[in-house]
Amino acid sequence: MEAVQGAKVVVTGAGGGIGAALARRFAAHGARVVVNDLDADGAKAVAEEIGGIALPGDAATTVDEARDALGGTVDIYCANAGVGCDGADIGRPLDERAWSLSWDVNVMAHVRAAHALLPGWLERGSGRFVSTVSAAGLLTMIGAAAYSVTKHGAYAFAEWLSLTYRHRGLKVHAICPQGVRTGMLDASGSAGDLVLRPTAIEPDDVADALFRGIEEDRFLILPHPEVAEYYRARAADPERWLGGMNRIQQQWEATR
Repeated sequence: MEAVQGAKVVVTGAGGGIGAALARRFAAHGARVVVNDLDADGAKAVAEEIGGIALPGDAATTVDEARDALGGTVDIYCANAGVGCDGADIGRPLDERAWSLSWDVNVMAHVRAAHALLPGWLERGSGRFVSTVSAAGLLTMIGAAAYSVTKHGAYAFAEWLSLTYRHRGLKVHAICPQGVRTGMLDASGSAGDLVLRPTAIEPDDVADALFRGIEEDRFLILPHPEVAEYYRARAADPERWLGGMNRIQQQWEATR
């Protein structure tokens, strides 16, 4: 793929799951890949497998180190690292730490990366920002207030980047899958089992969807195509959609 061949790529949260699948796919298409993850062993294992560069640590602080490791330039940045922790349902004690962590990782890490990369990208007239959001960023997810709210924020930021800078050469892709067979799905508990697991896909399917989107120069990447219909229904009749989601909420509560 011409857009990827020879590109210098950073993938955060790439020690496993979707991030590892993206890193493998970029490398297979001839990119030089920095593999970032808090899990140092996971990052090193994936980097060794693909001939990439392991960069363990916090995704929010990777840009300068990654740029140095890649010879001064980042062409594609995949803001993939995310957290699904919650503890934020109304009726429980408010967990400020869960909200703060979700906001920092799911939103502000994207903002910080873009802030560091945009000046160089705009100066040269090219750059590509890939945001792993979630269908929760278009819809919502029962039992996961902090996750849902911050994924809406991540989607809104990616959308803002695209509408603001596309005429200056910036390409932005927002990946919005539903369930994906990763550790995050396993950690989502009974809500994930009810809503996400029945139609869950593999991380490689997400990579397939992204690369189709890159070829077609599409902003919104839907590994689960049915999400488009859910999104239309939500916009067309919010009351009906909320009623349907509340019925799912009640169904979940009855199993707890």
